[in-house]
Amino acid sequence: MKAYKKAFVWLAVIVAAGVLTYFLAFKKTTGAPAETAGSEAAEAAGQEIMPIQVRVVPARKGEVIIGLKSPGEAYTERSVLIKAEVGGVIQKLTATEGRHVAKDEVLVEVDDREYRLKLHKLEALRLKALSEVLLEKMFAGPDSSPDPALLERLEKLRIAFEEADARHNKGLASEEEWQKARREYELALIESGGKKEEIMASTKNLTQTEVDVRLAELDLERARIRAPFAGIVTDIKISPGENISTGQELFTLVDISAIKVRAGVLESEVGKMKAGREVDIRFPAYPGRIFKGTIQAVSPVVNPEDRTCAVYIGILNLSEEIKPGMHAEVEIAAEVYPDRLIVPQEAILVRAGRKLVFVVEDNLAKWRYVQTGVENETFAEILEGLKEGEMVITEGHFTLAHDARVSVVKE
Repeated sequence: MKAYKKAFVWLAVIVAAGVLTYFLAFKKTTGAPAETAGSEAAEAAGQEIMPIQVRVVPARKGEVIIGLKSPGEAYTERSVLIKAEVGGVIQKLTATEGRHVAKDEVLVEVDDREYRLKLHKLEALRLKALSEVLLEKMFAGPDSSPDPALLERLEKLRIAFEEADARHNKGLASEEEWQKARREYELALIESGGKKEEIMASTKNLTQTEVDVRLAELDLERARIRAPFAGIVTDIKISPGENISTGQELFTLVDISAIKVRAGVLESEVGKMKAGREVDIRFPAYPGRIFKGTIQAVSPVVNPEDRTCAVYIGILNLSEEIKPGMHAEVEIAAEVYPDRLIVPQEAILVRAGRKLVFVVEDNLAKWRYVQTGVENETFAEILEGLKEGEMVITEGHFTLAHDARVSVVKE
């Protein structure tokens, strides 16, 4: 019985050694990975292997953008609190919460009867003063000719004033110099009779009544409150029939067709921020969506509390989905590496600690060990192991073997 067991053990050892020797000899002969050997063995056995469906993209030249992520908040620069400029009873209110309004559209009408009566009264006073000036001019004696020496002096002062005015406009003459030249010229002009009509109008109170008329016209116009720009009405604080006073808050008008996002960037990264750079923006209110923005300005001041610098990003918001006050996560293009050979990150696999990609050649998957350079979440730069234009597998390659048959899925 013992001899039988001993013989059985030796037989098992011999069989195991034979299998191991055959496997090593077969692998050395083919020089192929184990997965390939298995495929070839299956083919040799007459089994038909169905091609694996894969998706491919060409290796291409492009740019790799290294992004910098930061939290931010949306806001609008066009938000105005509308206040009453005249008092009175609200006769008509067309502004309603959330309503879109056009520029110069009348939103509130205040009862303007008092302002119209005031304007009519001032118009009558103006006409009275004007008639007095005209009557005095009609019955006044003939004007005497001014002294030639005075006219000569007047001309010199006119030239001096015009030169001082030109220098003042260019910032070459002080306010005191300009005032002195103007005063001397006007005094000479009055002395020569050149401002006779203005002086007569002033003595008859015509000038002041004309000013009062213009102010009354302005108050009448202010009784109709218009939208200073196209936008949306919100936070209405008044009701029709209410008696409002000058300076009272009425409502807020906002324009959110263009939104800005303010993000904070660490001072160590400020040098990488450039106006015009593209920004990806995500809002928790719209999961999975990416909004595109552009850096418009970088603050010249660093916040001493958190050592960050404000970056201002502009976004078009024609659909008005983004609301002021929304929290945002921004990814700013901090570093841009142009003209690099790139492939999608999905194409890169790691086996035995080495990076590789599969390419398609004659409907066969060929693996290529590659060396990568700069990378981001989307693309990786290829330094060695791949050529531009080669079709790289991005889907269906996780279980692929070298020389496996594949079928490219057409998009």
